Amino acid sequence: MIRKKKCVAMLLAGGQGSRLYALTNNIAKPAVSFGGKYRIIDFPLSNCVNSGIDTVGVLTQYQPLVLNDYIGNGQPWDLDRAFGGVHILSPYQGKNSSDWYKGTANAIYQNLHFIKQFDPDYVLILSGDHIYKMNYSIMVNYHILKNADCTIAAINVPKEDASRFGILNVDENDVIYEFEEKPSNPKSTLASMGIYVFSAQKLYKYLEEDNGDTKSSNDFGKDILPKMLNCGERMLAYEYSGYWKDVGTIESLYDANMDLLGDKPKFDIFDTSWKIQSRSPLAPPHYVGDGAKTANSIIMSGSEIFGEVENSVLASNVIVKKGAKIRNSILMSGAIIDENSEINYAIVDENVFVGKNCVVGNDCGSKNNITVLGRGIKVSDGVKIKNGSMVDKDVTGEEK
Repeated sequence: MIRKKKCVAMLLAGGQGSRLYALTNNIAKPAVSFGGKYRIIDFPLSNCVNSGIDTVGVLTQYQPLVLNDYIGNGQPWDLDRAFGGVHILSPYQGKNSSDWYKGTANAIYQNLHFIKQFDPDYVLILSGDHIYKMNYSIMVNYHILKNADCTIAAINVPKEDASRFGILNVDENDVIYEFEEKPSNPKSTLASMGIYVFSAQKLYKYLEEDNGDTKSSNDFGKDILPKMLNCGERMLAYEYSGYWKDVGTIESLYDANMDLLGDKPKFDIFDTSWKIQSRSPLAPPHYVGDGAKTANSIIMSGSEIFGEVENSVLASNVIVKKGAKIRNSILMSGAIIDENSEINYAIVDENVFVGKNCVVGNDCGSKNNITVLGRGIKVSDGVKIKNGSMVDKDVTGEEK
């Protein structure tokens, strides 16, 4: 009996995430915490399982230890399978080469042997730094129905933002006739989401040709897709209308967390019909002490609140001591805010300690001026940290 998979997913999770500054000094971008309970990579992994795709290769490169440990054998996402499941794919030394991944296309090329062992008809390429819920099986079926060689997920963006994206120009049948890479005067607002379905044999062909091209940057958006279009391959846009956020910047990560708040959040992570799974830590219920105040906030298990928390997202095992005030901020797992300190418009990474009577940011901050405290640092008593500061080392002085 021949065993094969209809579709294999390849999840690109090796980016450095330099625009997240202190948050990605020691971990890969997809391992960054989100929404108190999750990490960014939980969303594409959960989307795969919910879509019936049970074979996923996760391509890692930059600072992979936390991400590798987090994924483990894939059990939290029901991806611990005897045939298929989740596999961590790092660069390795081969017989003829030992290269780092040079680009998104090269990363997939170096792992063609992994894909081919499952003999799939289709290959789904995903990014590890987006927050969204998508049924990939509908997109794959659309690809099949339209007899496409490549299908690109696309979303309409505001016209003023279109120049930040790769833009797809399509005809009345959603057939792509032109790519515009971050155009200054875009012809449309249909932006590529960096999610692709390829017919497997076509993908193999173009990746192998690209590998032999010394002038190529080995990137899907810059090289593979334009070449396929120029060669007359049938390429379709699959328009997506749900919530989607590229969280590759401090501002977008902050916005996406804030989108979870309110009576009618823009993005509902508690929807049981499309559950987002995570390897969340075991912890007791959160505790709100006598005299504490909370409003419009997400507070995860194991946290202890003795001060004030407003319009914020707190992960597990966060401690906010008496007199401390947290406003418009994101506190990741294990953060401790000591007595009478204030946190405003800030992202506080995992296991950060902020001493007594500190001020991190202020009420004049905004989502475009976020203060960031990097993973595991300590801030001494009485320190004031200005709006927009990116802090990745212990702070002992009076002001940063």
